[in-house]
Amino acid sequence: QVQLVESGGGLAQAGGSLRLSCVASGRTFSRDAMGWFRQAPGKERDFVAAINWSGSSTDYADSVKGRFTISRDNAKNTLYLQMNNPKPEDTAVYYCARRRGGSYYQRASEYDYWGQGTQVTVSS
Repeated sequence: QVQLVESGGGLAQAGGSLRLSCVASGRTFSRDAMGWFRQAPGKERDFVAAINWSGSSTDYADSVKGRFTISRDNAKNTLYLQMNNPKPEDTAVYYCARRRGGSYYQRASEYDYWGQGTQVTVSS
């Protein structure tokens, strides 16, 4: 059983910065790929970023590339999302998710465990 708990959400100013964290329970974190997704009101859950088991490979949605950075600390069982220069259109509930195995995908259906989400609101 894996539990994922996100934190770090809140209100941010456009052009500022925010860092989300996701702490994972379980003994397989260091062997699993991880991802961040987001869902705005009335919209589908969208891919934001993903990282492989070691942190050596990452992937980003075009809308956040160059502004957001995904990283992980396997010693702390923690996943991060550094959000620089956020925009009002980044406002959403952000979820971390686990994909068993070392490789990541952009499809939400590939991930089997999800956190409860953390709200990010970016004001202009």
